[in-house]
Amino acid sequence: MELKQIALGSQGLVVPVIGLGCMGMTGFEEGHMYGPADEQEAVATIHRSLELGGNFLDTADLYGPLKNEQLIARAISGKRDQFILATKFGWEIDDNKKVTWAINGKKDYVKKSIERSLKNLNTDYIDLYYMHRLDKSTPIEETVGAMAELVKEGKVGYIGLSEVSSETVKRANAVHPLTAVQSEYSLFERTVEERGVLATLAELGIGFVAYSPLGRGFLSGQIKSEADLPDNDFRRGMPRFQGEHFAKNIELVKAIEAMAAAKDVTSSQLALAWIMAKGIVPIPGTKRRTYLEQNLAAATIALTDADLSQLESIVPLGTDTGAPYDEFGMGLND
Repeated sequence: MELKQIALGSQGLVVPVIGLGCMGMTGFEEGHMYGPADEQEAVATIHRSLELGGNFLDTADLYGPLKNEQLIARAISGKRDQFILATKFGWEIDDNKKVTWAINGKKDYVKKSIERSLKNLNTDYIDLYYMHRLDKSTPIEETVGAMAELVKEGKVGYIGLSEVSSETVKRANAVHPLTAVQSEYSLFERTVEERGVLATLAELGIGFVAYSPLGRGFLSGQIKSEADLPDNDFRRGMPRFQGEHFAKNIELVKAIEAMAAAKDVTSSQLALAWIMAKGIVPIPGTKRRTYLEQNLAAATIALTDADLSQLESIVPLGTDTGAPYDEFGMGLND
């Protein structure tokens, strides 16, 4: 299987139609994000992804913190030029490698972050560098101005933002053309569509990358009850995985599974194919080869307009599936 390629934005970056989210491949200092990590299997998953044409990896300095970038460095050693690396900065990490949980978009912090990421990834350039969340106390012009300097210096190929409003996108893009915006997007989470962000990106020729394209695992059909989430899994604190929302979402997933079964694909594959049909690049996270292969196979599924309408009638735009973050997390989005 050779993965199709797509232009991400209009600045020249070309990527496979589906990427690989690496966050879950390392634990997190305050407990595991999605259950325990297995470094050997994670590295094997990255290698298998490359064999199948999936060379677009997504990480961030926050994950670990720093350990995720270091894991990727080990996985791509000797093959750096065969991968497209995207990483992010913005959550402030102090000199003791601790996350302060402040967001820092100041010029000097941008400079500090890139040097640290280059070192962790053992490379002299990052293909796509995102600001992870908006620093509401620093003008976006200052942050993007600093990112633009990194492009001039050859340390960064292309720049992007994550979880930002149309207004922020326009202001940022006026300083230096953005290549991509990354936000949560799935059949269960379409806020960027409701708020007109996707329309703004299309108008400005900026690509869109969808993280958590499986609704944080819900759309995989693997989660049948709250007991299916490990005790220290951060999803247990999300409204989407609690009470009435949980029960309602299980019913939606059943309807999606029925449609997937009729097409002889999995619900995950159907959910990913729906995103790709919109010209959006999903980056499903996995740390196992089996799921990776299933996810990449979704790129071969052709959906008709009728299929897309059927899916969207199961989960119409505006359906309340529960907030993707707790109150603190939601307050950080632009």
